[in-house]
Amino acid sequence: MDLGQNIYRIDKSRCGDLNTARQLEWLVTNGRGGYAMAAVNQMLTRRYHGLLVAAVEAPVERFVLLAKLEVTALIDGLTYELATNDYVETVHPQGYRLLESFTTHPYPTWRWRAGASVIEQSLCMSYGEDTTFIRFRLVEGDRPVQLSVRPLCTSRHFHTLTNYREMGPPNVETGPDQLAFHWSGGRPDWFLSHNGTFKPRPDWYYQFVLSTDAQRGYDATQDLFMPGVITATLEPAGAAGGLVCAASTQQRPWRLHEKAFVEAAARAKVPLIERAEDDPLAEPLLRAAGDFLATRDDTYKTILAGFPWFSDWGRDTFISLPGLCLVPGRFAEARRIIQTFAKYVNGGMIPNRFPDFREPPAYNTVDATLWFIHAIGRYVAYTEDWPLIADELYPVICAILDAHETGTRHGIRLAPDGLLAAGEDGFALTWMDAKLPDRAVTPRIGKPVEISALWYNALEIAASFADRLGDGKRADHWDMLAARARGTFNTRFWNGAAGCLYDVLDVDHVPGTVDASIRPNQIIAISLAYPILDTARWRSVVDVCRRDLLTPIGLRTLAPGSADYRSRYSGDPRARDEAYHQGTVWPWLLGPFVTAFVRAHGEAPEAMRTARGFLDGLLPHLSEAGIGSVSEVADADPPHTPGGCPWQAWSVAEPLRALCEDILRTSPGGQKSVSAPVAAPRSSDAPRATVA
Repeated sequence: MDLGQNIYRIDKSRCGDLNTARQLEWLVTNGRGGYAMAAVNQMLTRRYHGLLVAAVEAPVERFVLLAKLEVTALIDGLTYELATNDYVETVHPQGYRLLESFTTHPYPTWRWRAGASVIEQSLCMSYGEDTTFIRFRLVEGDRPVQLSVRPLCTSRHFHTLTNYREMGPPNVETGPDQLAFHWSGGRPDWFLSHNGTFKPRPDWYYQFVLSTDAQRGYDATQDLFMPGVITATLEPAGAAGGLVCAASTQQRPWRLHEKAFVEAAARAKVPLIERAEDDPLAEPLLRAAGDFLATRDDTYKTILAGFPWFSDWGRDTFISLPGLCLVPGRFAEARRIIQTFAKYVNGGMIPNRFPDFREPPAYNTVDATLWFIHAIGRYVAYTEDWPLIADELYPVICAILDAHETGTRHGIRLAPDGLLAAGEDGFALTWMDAKLPDRAVTPRIGKPVEISALWYNALEIAASFADRLGDGKRADHWDMLAARARGTFNTRFWNGAAGCLYDVLDVDHVPGTVDASIRPNQIIAISLAYPILDTARWRSVVDVCRRDLLTPIGLRTLAPGSADYRSRYSGDPRARDEAYHQGTVWPWLLGPFVTAFVRAHGEAPEAMRTARGFLDGLLPHLSEAGIGSVSEVADADPPHTPGGCPWQAWSVAEPLRALCEDILRTSPGGQKSVSAPVAAPRSSDAPRATVA
């Protein structure tokens, strides 16, 4: 399969269609939270778009610096505008009409046909620093092209739009081949190096319309500063030369561009996993997986939950870590990510997220810490890194489980029946965390089904660690808690009338009440390393989820026909939050669903083909939103239009993990399969299933 053609390349028919091209976006990341991103026709449709969006304090203090380059070509006296902009009453200029092709592989490259000439623009970022190189070349034609480039500049936090009155013009220092932008108000300074001729002509471009932001119910216009014009001559194809610009928070000369492009091409070559070479999803998902790894404080490793706007969220990080790091063999990064979050454990909890604007970590989740322990278990299964457990993590895990047993924030505590209870008014502590100013949309206060599954899983992992480290007292105690949780779970959570699991028990902490909504959370009771649900009930749960929740791109968050079901994820923030977990499809749920299906239906060839088929819908999706990646969400009803973040970490990670672990049965370096073990039901004489 020609992946470059079918996934990464957008041909003229799509590039030249305004509505199609404005919905297709490209992304380049730099490993520290910075990035470059826009629509394929170079239109800015979000506040987050720009050719240099710098993480001035890695990874989340991000500022838009170089928004775009306005390019004009002069050939034999004829002028060709290559740019495309959305203004209040018009699209001008309309360079998309000249765009012949666009590809993201090995780095973003555009080609415009201007008469008999084809002009190419390529872009890359230096890994580990906030530097973007943009290169223009003449790749077809026998006449020289006079190129004029007008940089459109700003220095604003990427969440916040500004106009020219608020910004004020910068002080621009000009040198032989460099512009230095100095902004007032503590805004970051930055530099633009080039090999052309610069003529100052300061001006503002007003009222760019950001169409995607407008559709999402946000303010959607911005002004950009233009310092002057950079000109250069592109010689006929085959001749040396071209125009190069380098935008950076450091003084980086344009001459470094050749090295940067070579390194970018090398990074684009993802080593395939043995036995995964022939699967058409493996390479693009493996390539996409690297986009989300970043540094925190330029020291520790972390995972950004999604581009362009998410920071590093604890829950997303540890759901994603097996797929992003363990399956591709990035064990050193996995270790550092685990260590990073271990340093922030407080009150037995890891942070739910690290906010922007230099705010302190937020500890407002019940599941992130339990996913943290699950990810540690999977890390050990892949690496057998027992020194990390013994020297650093075992005391952390002990403190976590102790805090959950005795009680910690937000009503999180072990209930007398052995299940974990959590929640208080005004908070949504599970992954279904949408919250309006006046209420939580899906508070799920009480005993949510996946929290009980994660609690049992954490106890089993911890008991296995205790055995290994000779801590028999804790191993016996956690065994006892796990057995109690499993017994209560299988007695109380089973909804015999529906053939599946209740979503929440003791709703709002009222004993005996249940939420019988059919949601995908129940699938976690089968998919974890230590499933809490009795094996006899696996197939029924999986079949109900398949019937009511499965779509080609993920699982619905609520079954159609439910009173709160929302068919579309669209509109302003309130409307979207109302729909976020009330039917909206989430691709990440394909991972646990495929795992559960394989466990419930066995490994016969027909069952494995069926399981692989559940991932087929992701392949066309890779070129319908964020090119080469998987979106955060999609509409509940067909055609399942994608929405939310176009690059979402767990949307890539979990399908990739399930593809490799459960279907292809791969592991790094061609070792034996390390797919998650399945624990035997707890009893006094049942052997404990080991983590490795």
